[in-house]
Amino acid sequence: MHFLDQAKIYLKSGGGGPGAVSFRREKYIEYGGPDGGNGGKGGDIILVAVPGLNTLIDFRYNQHFKAKRGSHGMGRDRTGAGAEDLVIEVPIGTQVLDEDKETVLVDFTEEGQSVVLLEGGMGGRGNASYKSSTNRAPRQHQPGVAGQEMWVWLRLKLLADVGLVGLPNAGKSTFINAVSNAGAKVGDYAFTTLIPKLGVVRHKGREFVLADIPGLIEGAADGAGIGDRFLGHIERCRVLIHLIDISHDDPPSAMRIVEQELEAYGAGLEDKPRLVALNKVDLADAELAKGFGEELIAAGASKVFPVSGATGEGINELMDAVLSYLPDRTATEQPGTLPSDDVDSPEEKPWTPI
Repeated sequence: MHFLDQAKIYLKSGGGGPGAVSFRREKYIEYGGPDGGNGGKGGDIILVAVPGLNTLIDFRYNQHFKAKRGSHGMGRDRTGAGAEDLVIEVPIGTQVLDEDKETVLVDFTEEGQSVVLLEGGMGGRGNASYKSSTNRAPRQHQPGVAGQEMWVWLRLKLLADVGLVGLPNAGKSTFINAVSNAGAKVGDYAFTTLIPKLGVVRHKGREFVLADIPGLIEGAADGAGIGDRFLGHIERCRVLIHLIDISHDDPPSAMRIVEQELEAYGAGLEDKPRLVALNKVDLADAELAKGFGEELIAAGASKVFPVSGATGEGINELMDAVLSYLPDRTATEQPGTLPSDDVDSPEEKPWTPI
């Protein structure tokens, strides 16, 4: 599946159906009078967040969405049928922006969240509604209110608890594969990761979502490399893991480059808590790892976690630190296991007929 996190689409709600001009004509009825019914309501444009979607690729091939018009009114005071609403499914984490790409109209953050973005037009009045004591045979009617229309931008920001950042070749893909079920591509060249990857991490009975984004280089805020367009996918994260390659010539400099790019991007990323991890420690001796760790702390890191995505060294300690930033959740029982003894089981009640 191709990944697309931005799309521009055209929306138009349905117009209201026109009212009818009709007069009652039945045998043996001398004075029929007007009986034109009202028109039906046009369809609304409704956006709803659904699970199972993590890309906006469908909107690349279908960019125009128009709801149907309401049916026209008919004689015998029959109101036209209202048109069905047009429901558009979007991934959770999608933002709907005005055409200026700055004003956020809707932010979908929960499953099942729905918003009526454009309302359908009301149906027009038939001539029966104009009947009065002084206007016994009205012939006027309304054509129905036209539907609303607008262009909007859809921008997807993946929902993840933890974000993974670092320079290219810092070992982020190997790391996310080691701690989750992501299955990211691994290669010995820069920018192996071209699109964000999500993985579910299970640690000590807890689950959280880890997001890996393409590597940042100096000048990413100005468009260097892949740029900073994917940083929006970690704006909602509670904590960031900053992965630094121990084989880098100057790890403190590598840390500062990423920190500067996060600050240049803004959106609160510079204020998010970060866990600095010195990766690929299996390729160096303990003395070198300790020295680099001290240099990173001197450069501003509160603590440095020596880890190895290839061997799994130090990962448990890093994951323990991650859990401290996440909200408490009930530990999930593994399939096939019995409840622990310290959990009170519900009392068994004798069977009684209902």
